Amino acid sequence: MLEHVDLTLSVSKEEYKRRLPELQEQLYELVHTMFHSGIPSIVVLEGWATSGKGSTITLLTERLDARGFRVVPIMPPRTFETQYPWLWRFWLKIPAAGQMMIFDQSWYRRVLTDRLIKTVTKREWETAYQDINDFEEQLANNGTAIVKLWLHISKKEQKKRLKELMKKKLTSWQVSEEDAFQNKSYKKHLKVVEEMLARTDMDYAPWTIVEATDKYFTRIKIYESLIQTFRKRLKSFVGRASLPAKKSKAAHA
Repeated sequence: MLEHVDLTLSVSKEEYKRRLPELQEQLYELVHTMFHSGIPSIVVLEGWATSGKGSTITLLTERLDARGFRVVPIMPPRTFETQYPWLWRFWLKIPAAGQMMIFDQSWYRRVLTDRLIKTVTKREWETAYQDINDFEEQLANNGTAIVKLWLHISKKEQKKRLKELMKKKLTSWQVSEEDAFQNKSYKKHLKVVEEMLARTDMDYAPWTIVEATDKYFTRIKIYESLIQTFRKRLKSFVGRASLPAKKSKAAHA
């Protein structure tokens, strides 16, 4: 699956600067309309370490009204959280009507990192797939727009980025043991990622694979993916939402 992704795709800096303001305006208008229409939305950002999740979130949110969204960074569960069903802590973070929640990593940790570092049993990560699909289906049936993004880079590109981060004192802290382990066992991780994508790519919550070697291409595609999903959700919201004029096409994998 992922071996066929073209990681050489790019957008020139000039084209990026020309297109970005228009895309930011469209996203702002759509998020604003969804807020006033009471339509909740979830953006799941998953991907390889150093693939640009953090910088993407910064860019997406810098032009949005802070009252309409929240960013949720996901870490390993705290001790008291392990006393509850594993999805409990995520149910507590689902968006209110009209709110957008951006997850920097998510419930997919259970079938990715936790599985690979063996902090969960095989039975636990196997059953987690059905739990995840049921969880997302319930959210979708309740009217939530769901965008799931996998930011994809090669092992070579990831290794280069990790080295660049480690060279500087101000960025070396960003590299964790998990990141280093992920690069060393890239092929093993890749198989797990492909299984995850195949088993959780649903009509109500599809995955979009984002080629993340070139940051300009990555950002444009993510903007277009969100715009396309939000437009589709608003069109199904008959009689209540007034859509901004369509200005660009979305590029999904």
